[in-house]
Amino acid sequence: MTAMARIARLALAIPLALAALPVAAQSCGGNFGTFVNGLKQEARALGHDAATVDAFFAPVRQDPKVIAADRRQGVFTLDFTTFARRLISQNRIQTGQSKARQFASVFDRMEREYGVSRGVLLAFWAFETDYGAFQGDFNTANALVTLSHDCRRPELFRPQVLAALELYAAGDFDPARTTGAWAGEIGMVQMLPRDIIDNGVDGDGDGHVNLKGSAPDALLSGARMLRHLGWAPGQPWMQEIRVPDQMDWSKTGLRTTLRPQDWQAMGVQPRSGRWLSDLPASVIIPQGRKGPAFLAYPNFNVYFEWNQSFTYVLTAAYFANRLEGAPVFDAGNPDPGLSGAQMKQLQQKLQARGHDVGKIDGILGAGTRRAVQSVQQELGLPADAWPTMELLRRL
Repeated sequence: MTAMARIARLALAIPLALAALPVAAQSCGGNFGTFVNGLKQEARALGHDAATVDAFFAPVRQDPKVIAADRRQGVFTLDFTTFARRLISQNRIQTGQSKARQFASVFDRMEREYGVSRGVLLAFWAFETDYGAFQGDFNTANALVTLSHDCRRPELFRPQVLAALELYAAGDFDPARTTGAWAGEIGMVQMLPRDIIDNGVDGDGDGHVNLKGSAPDALLSGARMLRHLGWAPGQPWMQEIRVPDQMDWSKTGLRTTLRPQDWQAMGVQPRSGRWLSDLPASVIIPQGRKGPAFLAYPNFNVYFEWNQSFTYVLTAAYFANRLEGAPVFDAGNPDPGLSGAQMKQLQQKLQARGHDVGKIDGILGAGTRRAVQSVQQELGLPADAWPTMELLRRL
C-alpha cells in the first residue's frame, strides 16, 4: 500500500542516471535470463565487483505472484470513519502503548535526534506490519527484479535492485532469504532498499541496519526518513476541531491554509484544549461539513510522501494522536456518501461539465474532490467537497 508512493518519489532522479548506463541494460521484457544479464552488466558498469554481482543475482528467479499482486492492487473506497474503525482496534491501541513503554529509550532518542513524535512511528509500525508481526513473505530480490523486467514501470524498480545489491555488498541483504512486501519493501516499517541506504540507522549498535529484526533500527530509520522527507522537528501534524454550522466551506481542503486565529474568526474551535500551533493550517472535513473535522498543520503533508492515499494518511495521522492520548474522534452525522456505481456516474457528469476528475473509477480522489467542491459552488450548495445524492440529482 505504500510502495508506489515512495517509488514514484524516487523516480524523479532516474532519467539522468539511466542516460549514462549501457544501452543493453535499459530494456525490459523479453527473455528473463537475458534481462538479468543486462542488469549484471549495468551493475558492473556502475563499479560493482563482478564476483559480488554474480553472487547477488545467482539465486534470483522471476516471480509471477509479484505480477499478480501488482495487477490486483486497488485503492480502497471506504470513507474515513469506516476505514479508521477497521484499522484502529483496541488491541492495536494497547499494543502500541505497550511498545511505547518497551522501547521508551528508543523513542526518546528518536524525538531528540529527529524531532518526530513517537505516536507517528507507532502508527506506521502498526499499519505497515502490525508492529512487526507480518512483514511480507515475498522474496525481495525476486520481487524487485521481476518488477524491473515487467514493462509497466521498469525505470522505477531498477534503481531498487541496484540499491539491494549495495545492501548485499555491505552484508545487510541476502538475495536468497530476505523477504518483504510484493513491491520490495523491507522490515517493520516497510522501507525500500534505496530508502534504507539513504536513511538507515544502526539503532542497536550491532554494526548493521536490520529493519526486519531490530525495532530500534526500524524506528530510528523510519524517523530519519520522515525528517529527510521534510518533517519539521517538534511541530504538530494534526488536531481535531469543531466547525460551525455555517462558514465558507470552499475554504476547506488542503489547498487553503490559514492561521488558527483566522479559522477561529470563522467559528472553528479546537475540540479540546488549545491550538497546538500558530502555523498556517488547513481545515479537513473528509465526509463533509457534518462529519469529522481536523486541522492539518504543515507536517501533515509529509505523510503523503509515505503514502499517497488521503484516507490512509488521515487515519495514520489521527492514530498517531490517539496513541499519544487524544480521544476518539467525533464522527458527527454526515450525509450518506455515494456507492461506487453512483460515484462513477457523478464523475462522468463532472467530466461532461469540463472538470478533470482523472480516471472514471468510482473513487473519491483529489481530482474528484476538487471538482465536487467547484460544482457545489456553481450550484449554490455548501462547498464541502463531499458528494451526496442531492448533488448527483442536481447534476
